[in-house]
Amino acid sequence: LDAGPETIAYHLEQAGKRAPSTSTIRRVLTNEGLITPQPQKKPKSSYIRFEAAMPNECWQADITHLFLADNTRVEVLDFLDDHSRYLLSITAAAAFTGPAVAAELTRLIGAYGPPASTLTDNGLVFTARLAGRKGGRNAFEKVLVAHKIQQKNGRPGHPQTQGKIERFHQTLKKWITARPPAQTIDELQQLLNEFRQYYNCTRPHRALGRRTPQQAYTTGVKATPNDNPKEEWR
Repeated sequence: LDAGPETIAYHLEQAGKRAPSTSTIRRVLTNEGLITPQPQKKPKSSYIRFEAAMPNECWQADITHLFLADNTRVEVLDFLDDHSRYLLSITAAAAFTGPAVAAELTRLIGAYGPPASTLTDNGLVFTARLAGRKGGRNAFEKVLVAHKIQQKNGRPGHPQTQGKIERFHQTLKKWITARPPAQTIDELQQLLNEFRQYYNCTRPHRALGRRTPQQAYTTGVKATPNDNPKEEWR
């Protein structure tokens, strides 16, 4: 995975070895050509910075795309806990319908408890009202209402609102492209399962004080829909 100087130092310490300073590690990586300059990288100010205070306070969800060996495009649905960056689930399919996305949300609620809120874009699988449909709710929204979960949607044309999951997708795609391409969706799912295990349980996150997402998610009290403010957030 995209292990930088801080991550390398962390793993050396976990292995009981004395780690050099991160500046020394960075210098070695640069000298060996293992760090690629990214002048095109967006400045931090281009993202809306917010941080959920508790696990389950907000789940971000999104659909991205990956490709099989024959260049077949596959959809990947992921749910990410905003506070801990814990990857609740990541699933590959030829295409996701609204009911399929709602079913995955329902499964996660059964496994982890209902979050206080969700944050998504305005795709039709996530919302009907903000996507131009008059009246009614889609399957995803019906699950939210049933569990009294607050629905949050980013402004149309502003993916920066979902900055954490957008950055997560960069990490995911870097990891996937460093491996032989999957031949089938089932093979891709096996890779995604392997990625989820490493991302949650092995890879420390600088924003989490060098804890792993699993450590951050399982520490402390989790939020519930009872913690929601009364006003809507859209």
